[in-house]
Amino acid sequence: MEQKKRVIALGFFDGVHNGHGALMRRTAQVAQELGAVPSAFTFDPHPQTVILGRPMPLLTSPEDRADLMRKYYGIQDVIVEPFTVPRMKQPWQDFVANTLVKDLHAVHLVAGHDYHFGYKGEGNPQRLQQICQELGIGCDIIPKVEMEGITVSSTYIRTLVAQGEMERANEFLGHPYTLSDRVAHGKKLGSTLGFPTVNLRLKENVLSPAKGVYATKVILENGETHLAVTNVGTRPTVNDGNQLTIEGYILDFTGDLYGQKIQMEFYKYLREERKFPSFEALTAEVMHNADQTREYFAQHP
Repeated sequence: MEQKKRVIALGFFDGVHNGHGALMRRTAQVAQELGAVPSAFTFDPHPQTVILGRPMPLLTSPEDRADLMRKYYGIQDVIVEPFTVPRMKQPWQDFVANTLVKDLHAVHLVAGHDYHFGYKGEGNPQRLQQICQELGIGCDIIPKVEMEGITVSSTYIRTLVAQGEMERANEFLGHPYTLSDRVAHGKKLGSTLGFPTVNLRLKENVLSPAKGVYATKVILENGETHLAVTNVGTRPTVNDGNQLTIEGYILDFTGDLYGQKIQMEFYKYLREERKFPSFEALTAEVMHNADQTREYFAQHP
């Protein structure tokens, strides 16, 4: 059986931001020229989680990373490998020659200026270019991408998301900050208050946006998009617990989304979460936030 040849982008790609986009655009371009499959190779969990022994808070789950790469950059094949202790100890030469070229049929590799790989991170962009030349395959190293004099990085964008600075985070991402989940039954609060809601669970090790209320969009499985007002927090008006929830109030929608996979895109922080004296006061504020959301998207179509 003939094996498909691949052009592979290398990296962890948390958030799939503008810097990663430069790698993936080059990957798609070379793949088209060579008649190869545009691919990306990434790990789960983050290598630092295994190396340091503590979880690394991330912008995106592996599934969301793969969805974003396909949606925005035309990457067809996203290879997510478990990052294990044997993988951590693999010599960098073996990773390229055996994993990428022999097993995955890479004919061209694309990596960023700061890409390190293999045991103790001894593989670097210069060594990658050298071994690709020896193996007779192509290699591109993409220089760092800057915006407003700041290097675009997952670390910087994580800080923005944790502070609720969604508009700026989205500029650096190059697309809306997105979470996805299958809709679970929540506390049915929305129907009590008179509007349909969806509850999302944060996936393991995914960073929570700052607590508060956001203007968001909800994208359904059938591709329909609806505006939503989304609360991230503990819902102090109706709860006495401290469990974090992400609850979207979908505007102008009727129907049951239970069990559907939805994507939620965050656009603007509207206000902090607070406790209201009554359900009526909460409902009135949500209606005000709904007006703000409609107004925001009318100005930012």
